[in-house]
Amino acid sequence: METRENNRFTKKYPIGFALSGGFIKGFAHLGVMQALLEHDIKPDILSGVSAGALAGVFYADGNEPHRVLDFFAGHKFQDLTKLVIPKVGLFELEEFIDFLKSNLKAKTMEELLIPLIITATDLDHGRSVQFYKGSIAERVAASCCMPVLFSPVKIEGTYYVDGGVLMNLPVSTIQNVCNRVVAVNVSPLMANKYKMNIVSIAMRSYHFMFRANTFPEREKADLLIEPYNLDGYSNTELEKAEKIFMQGYDVANTLLERLKESKGSVWKEETIVKP
Repeated sequence: METRENNRFTKKYPIGFALSGGFIKGFAHLGVMQALLEHDIKPDILSGVSAGALAGVFYADGNEPHRVLDFFAGHKFQDLTKLVIPKVGLFELEEFIDFLKSNLKAKTMEELLIPLIITATDLDHGRSVQFYKGSIAERVAASCCMPVLFSPVKIEGTYYVDGGVLMNLPVSTIQNVCNRVVAVNVSPLMANKYKMNIVSIAMRSYHFMFRANTFPEREKADLLIEPYNLDGYSNTELEKAEKIFMQGYDVANTLLERLKESKGSVWKEETIVKP
């Protein structure tokens, strides 16, 4: 893994957050992290995929989770993407990259206040790749680049797409450098009603495959938070960011309070914190 070659990640971190993909549901990450913060659970390192990388980078840049909503207030999906004649994707992400460059204080991953690892999929070589250094905006965009919907993002001669294709919940990315890992999965596998047509069947099958790789990652977490109440939001409904945030916040608060009351701790009983 690339992270092992970087001295920044050779030490042990007390707590790491692993944040899943989930497109518009990624705003629930911010709600969950706000609840964790209010329970005095703070990340010393972050690992994010797609929407999790986006939420993670704003947190790592020094913003309290609920304040991140301000950056997206007044924006629409069309403001952050550009519709193109489809060759390799329906939309391009140049506007999204510009948005990130305009709103993040740090320009490179090395400048972030909290270490962040971003997972993307190397489309050219068929592998999962972890970014820990370099320009932030392009790497977040690469991790968020859902195939077909967005054109692949080219970085140093290689094309990248959504990190969730191969790893939608990046626990193992930081497991070896953390005493404890909090996994936030905003895309649990759900089998809801669907339309019996070719597009609906194709998209349903795609999301099942996309989310199935989270199963082994879920088991590795020391605390797993999965908001199951995020269905029904269109991926273009940025105006509903606050509602999605609050659903993540409420689910996390309820779970944390219940665990503390029933077990006296939010962590798995078998978790051993190493010095």
